[in-house]
Amino acid sequence: MILEMLAQFAPVILIVVFLLGMVIGLPITWALGITTIVTVAIDPGVTFAVVGQKLFSSADNFAMLAVPGFFLAGDIMTAGGLSKKLVEFADSLVGWVTGGISLVAIVSCAFFAAISGSSAATTAAIGGIMYPEMIKRGYPSDYSTAVQAVGGTLGIIIPPSIVFVIYGSTNGVSISKLLISGMLPGILTAIALCIYGYLVAKKANFPKSFQDFSIKRVLKSLKGAIWALMMPLIILGGIYGGIFTPTESAMVACAYGLIVSFFVTRELTVKNFLDVVSKTAASTANVTVMFLAAQVFGFLIAYYDITTTIANFFVAVSPNWIIFMALVFFLLVITGMFMEVGATNVILSPLLAPVAAAFGIDPIHFGMVFVFLLALGQATPPFGSTMFIACGISGERVAAVIKRLLPFVLVEYACALVFTYVPWFSTFLPNLMT
Repeated sequence: MILEMLAQFAPVILIVVFLLGMVIGLPITWALGITTIVTVAIDPGVTFAVVGQKLFSSADNFAMLAVPGFFLAGDIMTAGGLSKKLVEFADSLVGWVTGGISLVAIVSCAFFAAISGSSAATTAAIGGIMYPEMIKRGYPSDYSTAVQAVGGTLGIIIPPSIVFVIYGSTNGVSISKLLISGMLPGILTAIALCIYGYLVAKKANFPKSFQDFSIKRVLKSLKGAIWALMMPLIILGGIYGGIFTPTESAMVACAYGLIVSFFVTRELTVKNFLDVVSKTAASTANVTVMFLAAQVFGFLIAYYDITTTIANFFVAVSPNWIIFMALVFFLLVITGMFMEVGATNVILSPLLAPVAAAFGIDPIHFGMVFVFLLALGQATPPFGSTMFIACGISGERVAAVIKRLLPFVLVEYACALVFTYVPWFSTFLPNLMT
């Protein structure tokens, strides 16, 4: 009798238990899992056998194999010493500008983003090199930390991007086109961040790395970085040319990374490689378990018709796509301050993508804007992940870094507004593929 009464409120219990888990600080995977178990246990209309089938069908996803592939490729290239070569090349390009070393950090993050596919990996790899260098050259610790944090956000915008892969797998959108869609916005955002960094450096009279631009220096550093720069060209060229799928491209990237790291830079050993594989396995396990838990949670959301309710709400309060995108922008800014990127991706994107389609918004454009806003959340206080990683590298208090970080984040949000309302930035390159 009690279960029958509770079953009537299963949709409410689903939402309440999940929110309660988040409020008390449970990891997102646990919050999703416990919510699913409690809801299925009280509703006789849903069985654990159905949950098992959903878990299996979600795991049986060829496209998701790209996630461990890109994780492994990024870890291999980091262990192989390619991040140092990229920093040297970036330094030769912009080190002669006022505040050059801070611009080097941002440009290096853009280069490394095209290898790692992860904001956390980008912040850790480049921040570990650039933060000590900026301190050595007299930059304030809080400012140096902020630069590493904001540069890391480029990690999931510039392809390859693990978050784009998960978004495409979750919502049935072309992963190839999603990956390409982030290229132009990512590059333009990196330029905007460099412009702001230059203005800050000019005002504070920060030093240059060296006085004059030198073609000889660029060519010399390019020789060392060419192997790293070839990787994104191979990945995107292969996808764009129809030679291999995004999933296959991840495996190609791994093979290429192994060859370069073992036989060219020779900084990767068998012992190091085992450590790299262990690190990748842990990262993949975390993402996969969360993805599967979110898929079952999403199934229950759809089963109780909560998706339709949310869609009807957005349609009711949004007379056109412009207002709808404004609401999405605001929603993702708020959730980005508190929720982890992966959780926001797999929970909110299946709810919002169908509504965007109903308004006639290009699915590639919406996917790019969605992921772009998720990236900005990683540097947005109070819980931005790249912010915490950068603070971990520097030892700075988060409160001290926020003042320096917020202007950079506002520059990114200004870029996001442009990309939100001018679909051309998202769709120009993908449309060339058709």
